Amino acid sequence: MPGPLPPVVLCFSGNDPSGGAGISADIETLVSLGCHCAPVITVLTVQDSSNIHEFEPVEPDLIKGQALAVLRDLNVAVIKIGLLANPAVVSTIAEIIKNYPNIPVVLDPILAAGGGTVTADEIFIKTLKRELLPLATLATPNAREARQLFPDADSLEQCAEELLDLGCENVLITGADEPTVVVHNTLYSAEFETETFHWERLPAMYHGSGCTLAAACAGLMAQGLNLFDAINEAQEYTFNALKEGHALGAGQLMPNRLFWAQSKEAEGETENAEEEEK
Repeated sequence: MPGPLPPVVLCFSGNDPSGGAGISADIETLVSLGCHCAPVITVLTVQDSSNIHEFEPVEPDLIKGQALAVLRDLNVAVIKIGLLANPAVVSTIAEIIKNYPNIPVVLDPILAAGGGTVTADEIFIKTLKRELLPLATLATPNAREARQLFPDADSLEQCAEELLDLGCENVLITGADEPTVVVHNTLYSAEFETETFHWERLPAMYHGSGCTLAAACAGLMAQGLNLFDAINEAQEYTFNALKEGHALGAGQLMPNRLFWAQSKEAEGETENAEEEEK
């Protein structure tokens, strides 16, 4: 007998040909967490493990067509949004989401590549703040992105308050890019008290870490976890994926999003070896 159907997560993401970030990160993460990823490509990039070198947003009508084909056919549990890079694309996705108000939205507000290439101008940021961030169930900016969204804010806490005031229900500001010994990720919410999570700082830089975290949050929410537990477990999953990362290219390490499967394989080999010794 076939098992239960996997929950569907609709992902608006860019294509990264190196496979480290963007839609590849979404698919690997969601499959790892027992979900089905429905990928809607928003941006084509020339990208490697170091940086984005060129990018070309997909036409808004084509993005809309992709998304509606999925939404009319599959039972979408959660929507996850990544790289958009174009104000018209932001507006198009906002229009779609408004027609599906019962589907939770996880928004990773990507404004620049990890290697430094800027993918968002002032008009893009204004459009994002006006049209899409108010629709987010959860936004997952890193500290740098939070400050870019609100450059006049005095603190990250004020940045989070500004996001909540826009209408975003929950905000997880990650701190890997902050000069701290331990990584501090802080969850701000309109529903419950502020909570800070503390994580060991890993020695490397990683390509697609933010995509992995946002996709993991979306996947665990799709699996039925409440928002707080989904965020907590998504951070643990992402930490382990980074800790077991691979140096596949000359730049940042690639997260190993199937680390758990390889651990089970290694355990099986050990058990077989022990049986043979007996």
